[in-house]
Amino acid sequence: MSDHLGPYELLSRLGAGGFGEVHLALDPEGRTVAVKVLHPHVAADGVALARLAREVETMRRVGGAHIAEVLDASLDSERPYLVTRYVQGRPLSAVPVPVADLRRLAAGLADALHAMHEAGVVHRDLKPANVIVTEGEPVVIDFGIASALDSLSVTASGAVVGTPGYLAPEILEGRETGMEADVFSFGATLAYAATGRQPYGQGPASAVAYRVVHHPPDLEGAPEWLEPLLRACLSTDPAARPTAAQICARLGVAPVSHVRHVVPPAPVVRPRSAGDALETREWRPGQERHRRSVEESRARHREKVRRRWLIGSGLFVSLLAAAAREPWPEVALFLLAAYALGVVCDAGVALFSRGPYRRSRMIVDFVSVAGVVGLCFGLAAMFSTPVLALFAGTALVVGIVFLLSA
Repeated sequence: MSDHLGPYELLSRLGAGGFGEVHLALDPEGRTVAVKVLHPHVAADGVALARLAREVETMRRVGGAHIAEVLDASLDSERPYLVTRYVQGRPLSAVPVPVADLRRLAAGLADALHAMHEAGVVHRDLKPANVIVTEGEPVVIDFGIASALDSLSVTASGAVVGTPGYLAPEILEGRETGMEADVFSFGATLAYAATGRQPYGQGPASAVAYRVVHHPPDLEGAPEWLEPLLRACLSTDPAARPTAAQICARLGVAPVSHVRHVVPPAPVVRPRSAGDALETREWRPGQERHRRSVEESRARHREKVRRRWLIGSGLFVSLLAAAAREPWPEVALFLLAAYALGVVCDAGVALFSRGPYRRSRMIVDFVSVAGVVGLCFGLAAMFSTPVLALFAGTALVVGIVFLLSA
């Protein structure tokens, strides 16, 4: 049975990470989205949530074909969550490596890196598990969350703020970090896709971290056109690494601006508790206009389908009754009566229902009965029986084809 979280209907669990569980969900318009529900120990950290609330608006500015954009957020509820574009595909960590179309993957990752850094967002946890491959194109997910939630209390609660082997040396050593750390993670992720191996090997996290700081990466098997770029990105000196724009230039990717100019509504600021001086904000884009719930959207869709069937069946019955009126008037009368009885029963159901379209449903039902009777006599007066029979047969064939193709 589905669960509801704010205006979203959670359909199924897609996975979990260090900061929360990801669910496939429906938004109020019936579109699929990904909802990341923060873990309880993360939701209990007021410092982390306050920092994430400040970063959400910046994260929303990041856009592009290779980015899973942040669409919505609610951070002061009992179950704080973020909503992003749903990307159907498999993580890079689960696809066959080395990747066949490596140039396409490298160009997409470079475009995503440029989009994030252009908007002023640091991913902080770029790795194969956070790159979804869909139809050969990479899409980066979870950008900015690790950076925003990097607080002592969250870390102490057990959340992982990065993956050894993809974290830059300056992060492992506790030095000041910036966008250069993402460039290192970009190089490590691309090295994995190119060679099929972890660039700093496997084993305990401490051993991998030691190799990141003190040993060069294992790039054996990387293509000649890519190896120099990988070594530059994986430099232990942050100043020696190329920028995202320089990476795009070396890969022949035109750096297109993907910054989304979003004007968010005034945030609603509420204290989390009386004894907590920190405040978080619940912010939902487009809050100024009415948003239909999932139930309302489904009821509206069902009403559209019902009216289409009512009109289609009414046209078909009127054609049959008009064709049978001259040779078999009893058959024509039976068809009209059967249609009228079915529609009256539908109107009776609408009378005792509590749906939002009860009144309009009854009106449409009675109008359709009158319309079918009038159309039957009108067609019988205008066309001959063979022509009407041809029309009815054509309508039947078209209806069958439509049902089979639907």
